[in-house]
Amino acid sequence: MFTGFFYTLRRHGLDVSMSEWLTLLEALRLGLHNSELTGFYQLARCILARSEADFDRFDLAFAEYFHDVESVQELPEELLNWLAEAIQQRPFDRDEVDARFGGGLDLEELKRLLAQRLAEQTERHDGGGKWVGTGGTSPFGHGGYNPAGIRIGGPGRQRSAVQVAAERDYRDFRQDAALELRQFQMALRRLRNLTVKGDGPKDELQLEETVRATCDNGGFLKLAFDRPRKNDVRLLVLFDSGGSMWSYSSLCSRLFHAVHESSHFKELKTFYFHNCVYDDLFTTPECWYRDSVDTRGVLGGLSAAWKILFVGDGAMAPSELLSRGGCLDYYRTNQDPGIEWLRRFAAKSPHIAWLNPIPRERWDYTWGSHTIGLIRREIPMYPLTIDGLDEALHHLMAPR
Repeated sequence: MFTGFFYTLRRHGLDVSMSEWLTLLEALRLGLHNSELTGFYQLARCILARSEADFDRFDLAFAEYFHDVESVQELPEELLNWLAEAIQQRPFDRDEVDARFGGGLDLEELKRLLAQRLAEQTERHDGGGKWVGTGGTSPFGHGGYNPAGIRIGGPGRQRSAVQVAAERDYRDFRQDAALELRQFQMALRRLRNLTVKGDGPKDELQLEETVRATCDNGGFLKLAFDRPRKNDVRLLVLFDSGGSMWSYSSLCSRLFHAVHESSHFKELKTFYFHNCVYDDLFTTPECWYRDSVDTRGVLGGLSAAWKILFVGDGAMAPSELLSRGGCLDYYRTNQDPGIEWLRRFAAKSPHIAWLNPIPRERWDYTWGSHTIGLIRREIPMYPLTIDGLDEALHHLMAPR
């Protein structure tokens, strides 16, 4: 049942497990979808989409697979007005109704009968077993009982499931989309290494230890305290500024603010460079030499425990990366090629990554692909998306 839908979901990037798929089939067997396409859409999304980040992929797959499913969308306004005011369910013989409809009608027959009723019906009908109405045993309408019918009107029937899926209201939550400030902040929470090192009062309640101590104490409450844990991460972030990076200035600004609002780092340093790192790093995005520091001095203040994160597109003329004097500043001449400086940072700490705002699929053919490829050989590179940032932070926190 719906095997093609399973493979469509997989093709759109949803890692649907067999356990989840069997759960959906069991839910269908129990009738939890209310025999509606909209009900099936909501039920399937609830079971198969593990987080809101999967909603857009699910909608794309649903709209593709069910695009040619016909649903009752254009109904006479007068009929909808009748159905808007449902009456209470009138007494009926359930066994008699089950005997008439329990065998079930195929979808084509139900659609044929519905079209016939809509063509013939001229007034409101409620509590009956034939016409479109409420509170009865007819296969068409709502608010009544029929084991094999088409629900029309009532809650959730104003929009078809395919239309809902096609609207794609969840694109902002996709994990491969560009990040917003909130998403940056949530992702950066992964960059934590909480420790209890240091002195200070033990004034933070430890819940698990309290439960364990209370059990060991015969059920009498025994509180356990420890010193508050603090993030022990030291982070250096280096932003490419100017030139081709102006196209991504808004995105990088959000990352910058998210980093600085994450005040839980033990130590945080941010600097700027233009295209590649040379003898000087800058303390402002304008990259004025009056606001610069010596790159060797920055490197000397780092240890292997520091996490180093480069943010830039890596796209530049090969000479800027490979040549002495490749720096674009007319009044400055770098004594060492830019790639040598990148190697020095990589040698200083194994916890190093590069975030690139250019989509990953364009790295091999976009302008600057040659220098992007050379940088990737020295420093692990990830796209500046939610998935990419998550991969980069996981790499930074992995034990070495």
